[in-house]
Amino acid sequence: MSYGGWPPYVPVAKRRAKAAREMKKLAKKGVKIEPIEVQGRKIARTFWGEAWCNHLEKFSDYENRLPRGRTYVRNGSVCHLAISKGKVEAIVSGSSLYKININITPLSANRWKSIRKQCAGQIGSMLELLQGRFSDNVMEIVTDQNRGLFPKPSEINLACDCLDWAEMCKHIAAVLYGVGARLDHQPELLFLLRNVDHEELISAELDIQTATAGKGKRRRLPEADLSDMFGVDMEEKPVHKKRVASKKTSKKAARKQVNKNPSGTDFHASPKGVKHMDASNKKTVAAKKKRSAFTPTAAAIARLRKRFKMNTSQFAKLVGVSPPTVTNWENGSGKLNLHQRTSDALTKVAELTPEQAARKAKRIR
Repeated sequence: MSYGGWPPYVPVAKRRAKAAREMKKLAKKGVKIEPIEVQGRKIARTFWGEAWCNHLEKFSDYENRLPRGRTYVRNGSVCHLAISKGKVEAIVSGSSLYKININITPLSANRWKSIRKQCAGQIGSMLELLQGRFSDNVMEIVTDQNRGLFPKPSEINLACDCLDWAEMCKHIAAVLYGVGARLDHQPELLFLLRNVDHEELISAELDIQTATAGKGKRRRLPEADLSDMFGVDMEEKPVHKKRVASKKTSKKAARKQVNKNPSGTDFHASPKGVKHMDASNKKTVAAKKKRSAFTPTAAAIARLRKRFKMNTSQFAKLVGVSPPTVTNWENGSGKLNLHQRTSDALTKVAELTPEQAARKAKRIR
């Protein structure tokens, strides 16, 4: 023990070696070790990770203390960080191994209800939510300093077993930055931390009028290869399904059908009359199909998009949803469970001819 009660300085390499040995011991005891590994100088690179760090740095209680932990989290000193409901538990390597416990107050029911209400219909899929691909309006709602998803200092209880008297020592600061780095890869943990269900923010539909009016520009954060991060292929996947032609009316049935000519005289189908009846029947069937609701299956949506000769983005604009939503639909199986408004929009789109769809898509742009 050195002068003043502080332990002597231990070189980083020696600390790391000691920490690695201790982590192996814990792993053998069945503890799942989850270290924080930061590549380069930038601690967080995606929307959720950056938003977490930026939010904490806005508060005067934290802005002068948080920087103390940047070096620690960058050099791999956060040996273990686990996020659970309302709690962050971590081990940080310093002169010794220090245990950190951070308790976070659950998001109040009223605040969560307000966020959900304001975001209603503006987040089209789980993929959009986890990628942070929102309109500017939604970004402002979820990152609001006092009414958003992130906790305020009064909602955070900090504890470290080191000798530093400060409420936020460098070990705690490193863990708070480590949470931001972890949200880069597992953004759903923020909702677990706040004890809310992130699926309640997701709607399979967008308000068509809002979408076509172009309100709220969508942004992608740079430096984030989200396809690799979430293991999702963002390229459009072609749907290879053979269409089987079926003859609903046999020749025998056609011969038995009777039509009326413009003068009101009945006549039986002849070779020429069959063609006339077929044309009439096709019109009747087309009218019935037009009146019947579109059945939203993965294959049906893929066929409809291909019939219009549109890519995923063009078709998404036509329906009033996001491109990832269309991708999720086509990658699904069987009948899709969509909101009524989305089903109605698809039914209306299905009634269009390719020429009408092309004209409507141009107007939406």
